[in-house]
Amino acid sequence: MSDPGLSDDRLSEDRLSEDPLADDGPDDTVGGVTADGPAPEEMYPSGPEVEVELRPQRRLRIWQLAPIVGLAAVGSLMFAFPLAFDFGDSGAVIAMLGLLICSCAAGWGMMAARRVGYTWPGLPPRGSGRRPDWRVVLGYVLLVAVVVVLAVWRVARLR
Repeated sequence: MSDPGLSDDRLSEDRLSEDPLADDGPDDTVGGVTADGPAPEEMYPSGPEVEVELRPQRRLRIWQLAPIVGLAAVGSLMFAFPLAFDFGDSGAVIAMLGLLICSCAAGWGMMAARRVGYTWPGLPPRGSGRRPDWRVVLGYVLLVAVVVVLAVWRVARLR
């Protein structure tokens, strides 16, 4: 018995020796360079070429914003109603719990915005390698400290 693979190899070698490979390029080249394809004016008859970003824009989606806004609304209502209507002894506890929930929602929102690529005004973008200006950071720290002191002071006055 003969090996069928061996005879196929010999057959393909015979075919290659009979038919040399054909050159796929054009026969006449002027200066060694040929024009490949149409001119830019022919490709875009409606106007100039427009570049389009293929990656989607990074922005917060509704499913990311909805729980943050909901928690912030509940927390601010829990904080505001006992302060406005003086619910007795439990008002201070409810107000502090509302302040805590509202602060958690703000932190959650800041982390979601940071993950998308947003930054606070005056601060450099994440991964840029620049350092934040100490005056802007100090301004944000003072603003948060004033809000916390006023909130704690108002809740402490309920007692």
